[in-house]
Amino acid sequence: MTEPTLEHGFEPHDAASNAKLNWLRAGVLGANDGIVSIAALVVGVAAATSDPAAILLTGIAGLTAGAISMALGEYVSVSSQRDSELAWVNKEQRELDMFPEAELEELVELYIDKGLKPTTARLVAVEMTEKDALKTHLEVELGIDQDDLTNPIHAAISSAVSFFLGAILPLLAVLLTPEPYKIGVTIAATLVALALTGGVGAYIGGAPMPRAILRVTIGGAVALGITYLIGTLIGGGVAL
Repeated sequence: MTEPTLEHGFEPHDAASNAKLNWLRAGVLGANDGIVSIAALVVGVAAATSDPAAILLTGIAGLTAGAISMALGEYVSVSSQRDSELAWVNKEQRELDMFPEAELEELVELYIDKGLKPTTARLVAVEMTEKDALKTHLEVELGIDQDDLTNPIHAAISSAVSFFLGAILPLLAVLLTPEPYKIGVTIAATLVALALTGGVGAYIGGAPMPRAILRVTIGGAVALGITYLIGTLIGGGVAL
């Protein structure tokens, strides 16, 4: 009879992260997507036509489609992540059932890697194993809380809402601004909003803020410039 082997393989022992910060970062990125997508869309249409009904219809259609797309994409992505987390939970439980001593030694090594002295690491590992072995291994090895796994429905709703909140700004700007200033005000408002979301996203992620602000602002400006040019060319062609 073949002896069972320990199923460690690849396990992201360094995968622990702050869930709240991740949600905030995702929300900022969703809002950024909404700003860029709808701003580029309405600026392009406004460059082609001054008809407010056409601009409104296009903006609402883009906002709706974008929010739904973001929600579906996030749902699929987070569902895959949750499936992986559940698989890790089941795998860890099997290893604890089959190789309790090996798992204890692994936990001792992980605590040593975190800076505890070997004697202290063993005392902590033994005590935590006696208290709740599975919960301890999931948290220390994988950064997972089995009582707080990622929720795809919450992620989908959060993504859709953040996209909507970002998208509504350029849509309102292009609809409420008088005709001579419509495109200019929308572009200015969009770039300011992108700078803010870029800065907030960088702050949350601990990245350099100036670089992030510059990157997202230049990217948004390029997108707006391209769609404005396309709208102008199409509008001129239609007029001819």
